[in-house]
Amino acid sequence: MDAGLTFRSVQLQFHPAQAIQFSLLDPKYLVVISIDDGLWLSEDFGNNWSKVHEGVHTFTWGSENTLFFSSSPNGTVEAARRGELILRRTCDFGKTFDTIAENIFSFGHIGSFLFTSVMEKLGSPRVIYVSKDQGDHFKRAQLPSATTEQFYSVLDADEDMIFMHVDNPGEDTYYGTVYASDEQGILYSKSLERHLFGGEGKSDFTNITSLRGVYLTNILEEGGCIRSVISFNRGGRWRYLKKPENVDCPDMSKKCNLHIHGEHSHFSGVTPMTPSSEPTAIGLVIGHGSVGDSISAARPDVYVSRDGGYTWWGTLRGPHHYSILDSGGLIVAVEARRDRGISSIKFSTDEGQCWKTFNFTDHPFFLAGLASEPSSSTMNISIFGYRLDDNHKPMWVAVTIDFEHLLTRECNDQDYVTWLAHSNYSSNPKTDGCLLGYKETFRRLKTLSACRNGRGYVVSRQQSPCICTSEDFMCDYGFYWHENSSACLPQPDFLNQTQDFCLNVDLQTTGYRRIPGDKCKGSFSPPRNEEAHQKLCGNVTSSDSHTEIPPAILALIVVCSLGIICLVIIAAYMITSRRINCGQRSPEYNFSVLQIQEDDLSVNNESTPNGKLNGFQVQEDSDDDLLE
Repeated sequence: MDAGLTFRSVQLQFHPAQAIQFSLLDPKYLVVISIDDGLWLSEDFGNNWSKVHEGVHTFTWGSENTLFFSSSPNGTVEAARRGELILRRTCDFGKTFDTIAENIFSFGHIGSFLFTSVMEKLGSPRVIYVSKDQGDHFKRAQLPSATTEQFYSVLDADEDMIFMHVDNPGEDTYYGTVYASDEQGILYSKSLERHLFGGEGKSDFTNITSLRGVYLTNILEEGGCIRSVISFNRGGRWRYLKKPENVDCPDMSKKCNLHIHGEHSHFSGVTPMTPSSEPTAIGLVIGHGSVGDSISAARPDVYVSRDGGYTWWGTLRGPHHYSILDSGGLIVAVEARRDRGISSIKFSTDEGQCWKTFNFTDHPFFLAGLASEPSSSTMNISIFGYRLDDNHKPMWVAVTIDFEHLLTRECNDQDYVTWLAHSNYSSNPKTDGCLLGYKETFRRLKTLSACRNGRGYVVSRQQSPCICTSEDFMCDYGFYWHENSSACLPQPDFLNQTQDFCLNVDLQTTGYRRIPGDKCKGSFSPPRNEEAHQKLCGNVTSSDSHTEIPPAILALIVVCSLGIICLVIIAAYMITSRRINCGQRSPEYNFSVLQIQEDDLSVNNESTPNGKLNGFQVQEDSDDDLLE
């Protein structure tokens, strides 16, 4: 209870089968599953434990200390494999329970959404049901159909929408399509095609938390090249990243852009870390990458952005471990070396433009990683690794550095500047900075101010509404943005299909819908595509609630209700080694042996880099191998 100065042990009545999980709202409430499938709960930070349920398969915390868990019916075995699990909920820490779903395979909770995977009929494909009221009511998700060879994965979600990856048809394609949901998580529209999803089950989809509406990921192009794309309006539009001004393009480069490594490269041992951003470090993003036609893994360099990904700067040569401290006022980095020990740390007070070095030990050790408090408000960083003791045996070492002794001056009003987020997004002054319906002006630290924000720092922002434009809309269910068109067009595989939502007498699609969470003002709406609507929804016409529905329409509703799209979820082993030709190179991808879970509902004073990093080679070792 004193930040690790002292510890005391507690004798448990059970053997934990997994890591203990804290409540999201109150850390004194702890939950864990025992090796005999019991659900154990502590209400006093682990001093005392009570068994609240038996036969538990998985659990997760919901909002307001709600606890969800799936359990097997009494006397059954392999209930999860047969889809016979029961989803239950407790809102009073195990005193009472509610059964909210039956005959499920799995479930997940992310943002404000609760998912279940259900087989409605014996032998039929599994489908997804979604609830936004903590399980009181479920609705079936309207996603494109998927074959038994395909899988899906929830990439990200918040209070307003869900990003869902649906695997491309075919065996071991390693890419798919990203779909974005409506506010209820029911209707999905296409956001991004050819989204990379590696055979080891790793996705590069990243939410840039330092600036509203920004997402970063990688796509696998038809020629086999991997390229980075970024969206500044929650998946409404995607674009390539700009090349940093201080980095040259490689010779013979035709499409020179910056490409950022994600979870796939981190898992493969190409980079020691995934991209990093913090909500209190406004606009700041740091990550490994390369400049050229496509992504390269020949010793990636470190790049930084101070405006949420609009522009970038080459900041450090070679791979590093890094961390954002003091709400963005301080960045620290340690070189990732496998061949020798480290004894120094680099730090920057100007968002990565200049770096200084601090030697923290006279006894170098092999680096394992960096650790800091979950928020970025701290100025402490712990560096941990190992070195050989006198008997030549590995000995763990941890060094904690308090940068308050280096940055002693507290920031004052003169150290801050007003900054309009998403500026230059539009050439029109009235819409410049408008995103998702409003502008945000922040008070942020000046680049050249060498001072500390401190633990009490609170992000200061002012919001002003914007009028609605086409940028506030995305394609509706069954429509997509075509690269050669500025309008939403019907998806070819949806043509001549009458979806059940089209038959709602109060709802008809125009091909567009407002981006979830958008707060724009005004009556603007994109032009209605009548021809496209007729192709998608047939001749269904709207009627007010007082008009009697003709028998023919009722008959059509009955017929079409049988044609709801099913989503197939399957476990698959993705074991392969695929060679992809990209131009004149033949980079080799060694996909690891990994079983895709049956329902993946889980929802990371140097010289200027020259950017001439050609070729692609996947390193066989990793940090974990080094520690072994």
